[in-house]
Amino acid sequence: MEPGWKQTKLSLERPYKNDNGEAIPVLYDITSDGILHYEPKETPTEVLGRNLQRIYEERGLEFFELLKDGSLQTGVLPSADAADKREDESQDTAFDEESNHTMTKDELYKLKMEVMPQLYIALGEMTLARDLLSSILASSNGLSTALPSILHSIAAPEPQIQQPESLPPLSATVVTKPPSIVSVQAFNAQLAIGGKDEALRKAAHLFKSVATRMERGRLQNERYWVDALKIRRGNWGLVPAPLPPGSATGKGADKTSKDFIISYGLEESPPILRRSAIAHMSYGGSEEESLILPQRFNIRLRVSIGSPDASGNIVYSHNALEVSPEDHALSLDERLKDAQRAVIEQEIFSILVHEAGTFPTASARVSERLVLVDVTQGMELKFELVDAGIFSLGMSSTQNPVNQAKSDFIYHYLLTLLLRRHAYVKARRLGTDSSSSLSISSLDPSQANLPILQPVIDQLQYQIFCERIHSQLNVVKAALIAAGIPSMLRFNAVGEIGSELIKIPVDEEARPLSGVCTLRIDNRHNLRLTLVSPSALTAHLSQATISISSMPQLCELLSDEVERFFLERICDVGRRICNDMGAVWFVDLNRCVGRWEGCVLNFQITFGHKFKIICIATRLSRTDPKHPVVDTYDSSDAEKSLIDWVQHVLGNALNE
Repeated sequence: MEPGWKQTKLSLERPYKNDNGEAIPVLYDITSDGILHYEPKETPTEVLGRNLQRIYEERGLEFFELLKDGSLQTGVLPSADAADKREDESQDTAFDEESNHTMTKDELYKLKMEVMPQLYIALGEMTLARDLLSSILASSNGLSTALPSILHSIAAPEPQIQQPESLPPLSATVVTKPPSIVSVQAFNAQLAIGGKDEALRKAAHLFKSVATRMERGRLQNERYWVDALKIRRGNWGLVPAPLPPGSATGKGADKTSKDFIISYGLEESPPILRRSAIAHMSYGGSEEESLILPQRFNIRLRVSIGSPDASGNIVYSHNALEVSPEDHALSLDERLKDAQRAVIEQEIFSILVHEAGTFPTASARVSERLVLVDVTQGMELKFELVDAGIFSLGMSSTQNPVNQAKSDFIYHYLLTLLLRRHAYVKARRLGTDSSSSLSISSLDPSQANLPILQPVIDQLQYQIFCERIHSQLNVVKAALIAAGIPSMLRFNAVGEIGSELIKIPVDEEARPLSGVCTLRIDNRHNLRLTLVSPSALTAHLSQATISISSMPQLCELLSDEVERFFLERICDVGRRICNDMGAVWFVDLNRCVGRWEGCVLNFQITFGHKFKIICIATRLSRTDPKHPVVDTYDSSDAEKSLIDWVQHVLGNALNE
């Protein structure tokens, strides 16, 4: 805060109106009688006449007839005065040209020799006149013979001749300037005071402006170094700025840098991005302008996942952008973090453009600011560079929250994969012998660097793959439960523990995700499947291990296993019920056959929509061998379980 005396405001403007609001006339003079003389008011006509008169007096009568080049108009004769005036002007011009001539040393010496004797003569005359006046003024008696005697003694050394006594006496008189009138004295005092006041005010204003400028410079210097210490404490790269263009670089020159630059790019980023990731510190301006980012583009990376909604239209859900409140002033560290995040996103997008063109397991479309990858059927992954203002408008209510969470995860996962890529490149760069001819730059880019798009696509494809497998196993489980067979499904899509999952985005070797699922039927039969990202499925059966490459193959495997289970279970039930009758039960390919005296039973299992279980029982008896009895079981319409229905069919066959 400034002291109170600095805040005092004095009006330096001359008053033009009195207290009554009337104009104050300009005072010219005040007579001894006290009469005031004011500046007379002139009409515009009088002012114009006076100006025209001055033009004719100062410029000549033919001023209005002269052209721009100084010649007269056609038909106008120049006057004699004008001719004389032009002749004088030509002489003055010649004189000016001569006066502008630079004299040489010889000319100056010659001029000196001519002027010096005359100057000495003038000096003697002036000295004699001074002595004469001193003698006259010093004489108090005013003798009349003093001056003639002095003149005679100076004029000639001859004997003095008696001068006549009629010469007038010579005396001295003191003359004083009469005092001016009161109005003139007041005007002179006003001029003197006004001039001194104006000079003092100008000097005070000059000192004040200099002091303010020095104080502002001191505060700017303090803030500059405080900001530099804050940036260095934040572990940002603070290096001396290069010397300005034209600075001396020779031996003995002052090569001390007067400024700092901040490098906020990553160490292993491409050189073109590192050169653009440079900030400057400024002295002037507000706190927000203390950091200059000359090559920053306000563009951010947006990750979107598109999936069909209930109507079949693709709806995109993108990641959220962290935006600070409007009333929050960003600190230096926050501004540098935002700028660094933008540079990192540009590097990620450039790598995605390079990898998407040669992606082996998914089709991609690449443009200047867009990369669109068809992950699987019904899912699209989109990377785009958009303006931060458009990005921060907010989240739409139509977005899928699950896909939005996936987009956030993919965005941060890309940052982790980029850091892994940089660490791998740095390790190879430091591990390469400088004398060896093999270097990182000579290797193929696909071999020298780790990919960042492949792990993301593999995980998305693995997720869709697990969902499809899980849904198919749930259908089988529901069909078994509907048939009265207790079943249990245990599905673990990710079998790794937490410590192993953390190492996946860090290790240089590609480590896929793996899982296992087990379908337990009737608490006795297990069907075990193992899953490996992105879409590898293996079935572990009691008799073999089979690799499954498609969903129809999986459905066929499940139907065969469930059919085999049911046929074996029907055989067990038949042996238990018909044990006393000497019946024979066995499984023949895709049917279960039971034989005893006078009856033959065949059970065959088929599957309908959504794995609906259908069982057909064919019975041949001795009484009517040409017309078999057919019973059908449908799990969707039956009120009893399949095993109960089999027992009922066996009871009817035994009662005949």
